[in-house]
Amino acid sequence: MADSTLEFDGTTKRYGDLVALDDLSFDVRPGELFGFVGSNGAGKTTAMRIALGVLSADGGEVRWKGAPITLEAARRIGYMPEERGLYPKMTVADQLEYLGRLHGMSRADARAATAEWTERLGLAERRKSEIGALSLGNQQRVQLAAALLHGPELLVLDEPFSGLDPVAVDVMSGVLAERAAEGVPVLFSSHQLDLVQRLCDRVGIIRSGRLVACDSVDALRSTERQLTVDVGAPWEPALPGVRIVRTDGTRHVLELDDDVDDQDVLRSALAAGPVAEFRPYRPTLTELYRTVVTDGETTR
Repeated sequence: MADSTLEFDGTTKRYGDLVALDDLSFDVRPGELFGFVGSNGAGKTTAMRIALGVLSADGGEVRWKGAPITLEAARRIGYMPEERGLYPKMTVADQLEYLGRLHGMSRADARAATAEWTERLGLAERRKSEIGALSLGNQQRVQLAAALLHGPELLVLDEPFSGLDPVAVDVMSGVLAERAAEGVPVLFSSHQLDLVQRLCDRVGIIRSGRLVACDSVDALRSTERQLTVDVGAPWEPALPGVRIVRTDGTRHVLELDDDVDDQDVLRSALAAGPVAEFRPYRPTLTELYRTVVTDGETTR
């Protein structure tokens, strides 16, 4: 497989006076799970639709394998929309076989792939059921099967974990990790940030159409000059260059100036009482996301 990197290069999209995407640039590399996160209306779905050719960009470009995405290239992409694009009166098997044929599969190959993916995704007993009779979670599984059954070389998934129970989340997580291990770039959006933190190699945070953070999960969570200190007694660090960022009971998150020695902070804490915790502060992706989004909203 040629270098199958998906690239957004200065991608811009406007709807009248509304700027839906503003010079959006990032890439999703072969074998990478890339989490694309942002609030509702931030531009995630618009970006994905442009990548599929469903929408056209007003500026910039989206490239896959170094070239703009053509209709023929789009047939090799597995796409899962947030809104379920399924026919409610068709059975699961007929629906998947039909979609496989649209991707250029033979009838026999589409039937075999349908059997394989319904088995893997826990839908084997529902193959003859109409889509409209399934639970929302099972419809989501069918939608994922539709994105996978033609052996796509790129996966673009909009909220794939929405409505799934924990067992189904584990199954889907395993499938996406497996695809990535085979060299497939996987781009997915999700509001479940704990899941994004656990699964993804890199994360991009979009706000009001602009990418405001993009890096590995570890890099995004790293904080060079912040500490978590838990003292079993009332305590405030009366030290120059030390600020309390957040307090939760006896646990404090502190920010230190570059010239502050963290051992001075430790000595001050020990003088107040037993120290139960003293370590570099690593915010969760959820905490980081709230900071990035809230800071941007208060400065607009």
